[in-house]
Amino acid sequence: MNTWIAIGVTVLGCYAVKLAGLLVPAGAMERPLVKRLAALLPVALLAALTAQQTFADGHALVLDARAAGLGAAGVALMLRAPFLLVVAAAVVVTAGVRALGG
Repeated sequence: MNTWIAIGVTVLGCYAVKLAGLLVPAGAMERPLVKRLAALLPVALLAALTAQQTFADGHALVLDARAAGLGAAGVALMLRAPFLLVVAAAVVVTAGVRALGG
């Protein structure tokens, strides 16, 4: 029962946040600072999620095959590889390191 209450509260909270976003005046969204923040915020959130998923295991920091895969993806990005190749490089390197026991 508590799970359904949590889901219901989360649904209401998400709807309230979405409604609050729609109520922001258009003039506020046209400011250069707001535009720049809106452009950079998704990148920062994605980077934080990637770092958390790569280097965290519960409450501990870890350095395992996922870090090698992330490194391979970073190298592929620096070489301006297409996105699918970046993902494939990360998958292959992560799987390879795990197969070697890392």
